[in-house]
This record gives sequence, C-alpha cells and structure tokens, in this order.
Amino acid sequence: MNEMHDGTSPTPERSPVLVRPRRKGIYILPNLFTLAALFGGFYAIVMAMNGQFEQAAYGIFIAAVLDSLDGRVARMTNTQSAFGEQMDSLSDMVSFGAAPALIVYEWALKGLGKLGWIAAFVYCSGAALRLARFNTNITVVDKRFFQGLPSPAAAAVLIGFIWVMDDSGYKGVSKIDWLAWCAFGVTLYAGLTMVTNVPFYSFKDVSFKRTVPFIVIVAIALGFAVITIHPPIVLFSVFLVYGLSGYAVYAYKRVKGKPVSVIATSTDEPDEQGLHR
Repeated sequence: MNEMHDGTSPTPERSPVLVRPRRKGIYILPNLFTLAALFGGFYAIVMAMNGQFEQAAYGIFIAAVLDSLDGRVARMTNTQSAFGEQMDSLSDMVSFGAAPALIVYEWALKGLGKLGWIAAFVYCSGAALRLARFNTNITVVDKRFFQGLPSPAAAAVLIGFIWVMDDSGYKGVSKIDWLAWCAFGVTLYAGLTMVTNVPFYSFKDVSFKRTVPFIVIVAIALGFAVITIHPPIVLFSVFLVYGLSGYAVYAYKRVKGKPVSVIATSTDEPDEQGLHR
C-alpha cells in the first residue's frame, strides 16, 4: 500500500543545503601603499613633536607620493574596492589634514595664542570638508579638474614652506613674529583654497600606457636632476605654483566667458557644454 501505482517508491524530500556566504577579502597591494602613506603622516607628527621638522617634511612628501600611487596600482591590477576607497580617505585625513595642521601649530602657530590654533583648525576642517565633498561628487565632477585644491597639494604647500624656512636656519619660529604671521597666512590660504570651487588640473587624463616623444623622458630626467639641486626650495616652488594655478585658470575662464564650475549637470561624461556656470 505504501508503493505508488507505477511500482516506484516515493522519493524522500531533501532538506535544502545551506551555503555559507563567502567572506569578502581585502586586496593587499593597494592597501599596502595606503598604509605606508598613513605611516608617513603619523611619522611626520611624531617628528614634529620632537622638533625635527625636516624629518616631518620627509614624512608628508613621501606620503603624498604613496597616495598618488595607491589608486593607480589598484586600477592597473583591477583591485579597486569600497574598502580601499574608505581607507584612502581616512589615510588622507591623517596625512594631509591633521598632520600638517599639528606640524604648523607646533612649528609656529602656538605663539599666536587662540588665533594660532584657530588657523590650524581651519586647515584641518578644510581638509575634512574637501575629502567629504570629493567622495560625494566623484561621479559628477569633470575628471580633468579637481574642485578646490587637493589635500596632498595643500599639505605640500604648507609643509614645503616649513621645510624651506627650517632649512634656512629659522628655529624657534613661534617667537619670531613676522614668520609666525607668514605661517598663519599660508595655513589659512591652503585650508580655505581646499573648499573653494576653483578648478585645479588633476592630471588624470595623462595616460602611462600611451607612447610619448623621446624628449618627454629627457624632460622627466632633467626634472629629477633639478629637484636634487635643493629639494626644499624646488618642491615648495613647484607646489606653490600649482597652488596658485587654479586661480589663474579660474580668471582665464572668466575672461573668456567659459564655464568655471567643474560640476556637471548630469552624470554623463562631463565636457564644456555639460558644465554649468
């Protein structure tokens, strides 16, 4: 009676097999660069606390180099991830936000009392706001330009100024009024420029996979040679020119009647017609 009419036994129902979800891993290579950049910022803070501002400058500039590589390495090895993006932003906040603000305060601004730490906070908060805006606007910004001065360049301007002055023999700057006020001005300029809408060229349209004329390689070699002549002055000059270039581009576009905003009106590929004023 338990058999079916066709002579076969009923097939027992199988319980569903529970498949354990696979754990998401973390890509090592790009995050190693990010961690190394974070260490550079932390190292710079420690060196500044010990009055070794030249070593602090080394830490910030090395962090800037590593920060420029982690994203490219991730794209070249197809190892981009949401974790890597968040890690990069947090590393940038330490290395190019908190670290420069603390270094300049320790170097010069603490002698100005409340105005000193207010200037340092303006820079630090400017870096935080700039990074937050970058993360939220990343899909609608013309990739050829940054919206405001990027935080690594702002840090390079500020720390480059400290490096040049320290290399020139200025010690105990917090007690030198004119130099402390100069540091105050540079700090405010770098901090506020990060949160402006001024366009700064991003160099993201430069492809390393394309062939270039031989003279380009020669120019790069000469560039490295020039840097070795006197790294503090050369690097500070380069980043200072870049830190002013955005205002020059802004003024040029205004004079020519071109759109000056880098925010697109749609998520399509941004171009001059797709940007609003």
